Amino acid sequence: MVDNAGTRRQARRKVTIGLQHLRFAVLANDCGSLRRAAEMLTVRHSAMSRSIGQFEHLIGARLFERSSAGIKPTLAGKGVIRMARVILEQLDALVATGRSIGRGQTGRISVGLYTSISAGNLRNNLIDFRKRFPHLELGITERPRAHLLNALRSGAIDVLVVTGDARSMDNKTLKLWSERIFVSLPEGHPLQARDIVYWTDLRNETVLLSHHDLSRELEDVIISKLVSAGDRPKIERHDASRSFIKSLVSMGLGVSLMLESDAGASFDDLVYREIRDGTGSSRIEYSAQWRSDNENPALQSFLQLLLERYPSSTRAE
Repeated sequence: MVDNAGTRRQARRKVTIGLQHLRFAVLANDCGSLRRAAEMLTVRHSAMSRSIGQFEHLIGARLFERSSAGIKPTLAGKGVIRMARVILEQLDALVATGRSIGRGQTGRISVGLYTSISAGNLRNNLIDFRKRFPHLELGITERPRAHLLNALRSGAIDVLVVTGDARSMDNKTLKLWSERIFVSLPEGHPLQARDIVYWTDLRNETVLLSHHDLSRELEDVIISKLVSAGDRPKIERHDASRSFIKSLVSMGLGVSLMLESDAGASFDDLVYREIRDGTGSSRIEYSAQWRSDNENPALQSFLQLLLERYPSSTRAE
């Protein structure tokens, strides 16, 4: 009698999980469609579908729920896709480091962020770093906070520039600058006539926030400024980027909150006003976070620049 189970195990061992499986799965997840992912990679839809099916077979779990509307990751799929991103980012960092050394350069630093670089301190710091250390390669990764923390933990990213307290036992922290909070309004909104908007003015508004950005910090500020639940605005959370939130605001579907660096980016049909309480401006602090065991010389150069620009900063060991 043929041992079918043993035959299947042997067949599975002949095909191992490869980078193509990871890249195809991540892109398919981002596109929400196997067909759109195949078109972006200029491969046949059947090849994309076969690769995903093979990947599912190899890990022994279904990654996506398929329907006429596209695909949606399963619970197992979400975990696999998250780890696949980290692996691919680490590989990209490995290749970039090798190329940098091969070109005779002395190092590379990867900076993670989830804030705007359209204006403000972060933009100026990155420009200054490039001018002062032209021989160092600078890589930028913009992702949600949880993803950045995972990438920092795995070593795919050298340093994070983030808001709020993202510390862990393995991280060191350097406090940096703070930025004022602004409210973005659709053109013609009644609050546009004011030079300054107060938190209490938001009582009857709908505030649109992105899950990917400063949603938690901004909600905490709203709660601290408007203690009574009856005084707080309605909050709508969207799984969308900052630019998409701005589009919703410009359509008159609500208002939104952002930091002053993001208010530096022009957007049609939007106006920005600083938001305050009775004591003055409302601000959110930034900090740099990095692993205590990271010995990358390029990281030390970046941190030295930050220490020079923010000499009153304090470091939490």
